[in-house]
Amino acid sequence: MDEIQPPSAMKILIIRLSSIGDIVLTTPVIRAIKTQYPMAELHYLVKKNMKDVLAYNPHIDKLHLYDSEHVAELIKTLAEENYDTVVDLQNNHRSRQVCHRLHISSLTFRKLDFKKWICVYLKLNLLPDEHIVNRYFETVRLLGVSNDHKGLEFYIPENGVFEEEDFPMVFEDGFVAVVMAGAHATKRIPTSKVIEIGRILHKPVMLLGGKDVQAAGEEVENALGERAYNGCGQYSLFQTASIIQQADCVITGDTGLMHIAAAFQKPTAVLWGNTIPEFGMYPYMPGQRKQFRNFEVCPLQCRPCSKLGHKQCPHKHFKCMQDIPALEVAEWVNKF
Repeated sequence: MDEIQPPSAMKILIIRLSSIGDIVLTTPVIRAIKTQYPMAELHYLVKKNMKDVLAYNPHIDKLHLYDSEHVAELIKTLAEENYDTVVDLQNNHRSRQVCHRLHISSLTFRKLDFKKWICVYLKLNLLPDEHIVNRYFETVRLLGVSNDHKGLEFYIPENGVFEEEDFPMVFEDGFVAVVMAGAHATKRIPTSKVIEIGRILHKPVMLLGGKDVQAAGEEVENALGERAYNGCGQYSLFQTASIIQQADCVITGDTGLMHIAAAFQKPTAVLWGNTIPEFGMYPYMPGQRKQFRNFEVCPLQCRPCSKLGHKQCPHKHFKCMQDIPALEVAEWVNKF
């Protein structure tokens, strides 16, 4: 493909429909386009239920919301924008449908689905040693856009800030944010492991996640007493992000909140279950490698067992999470 005209005054549509972490991982591309070409008009297409992730991003001129029930209306609206090019960072059937129906030249993210399949099912790692953010920048290379290596971004509106006085009294000397959430059960830190780690930590923990992990949070809170507060299901995405921003350290699985923690450059302990860092989606903190640490059970013959996750461990033992040493995690976190 010939090099596309630099986007000095172009109108560009970026597509990344979901999910929280994947969208946050596109923010360096958003910033780089807008800061390197301030006159470019930048639009972004995202799923309706994901709009808060980008709602306050100052580099986006216009946010379009994808609703599967109103695709025809959406296409009509997008066609009227007369984009010069589309940057498809999703590359699935929905995003490809949008690109096809707009009849505009597009730059499409190169996925590694086949290599991930080989890694999962044949246990052969042919994946490039490269973070997905760098691969996103390969997608926009023909625009002349380069990575500024300033990391991820997440913007919280003033009314979304979790105020200091709203924290429990026991948190006044600092706390650790523990993410109980996860799109798939095999990405979540087991309740027993959170309790085990919590008992060794020097500071109390704030448990974060949605209503689906509220019961697990209650179990941890009951086990740790005043050293834990169950915030699962209580806070908005903005409030949750604000809590992470104010934490001394974060303990999480492979989740969207892991990437929000990386956006705030928070020291982060990542416990890897069925997925692996080699998929290229570990915390992205350029120049801050000591700010995070990956904890995983290696070698483990059955891992990775999926590129996404399962409702339960296919082998019924969940060793990838259960065998991570709680003491090792807690000692690393206690340094901060």
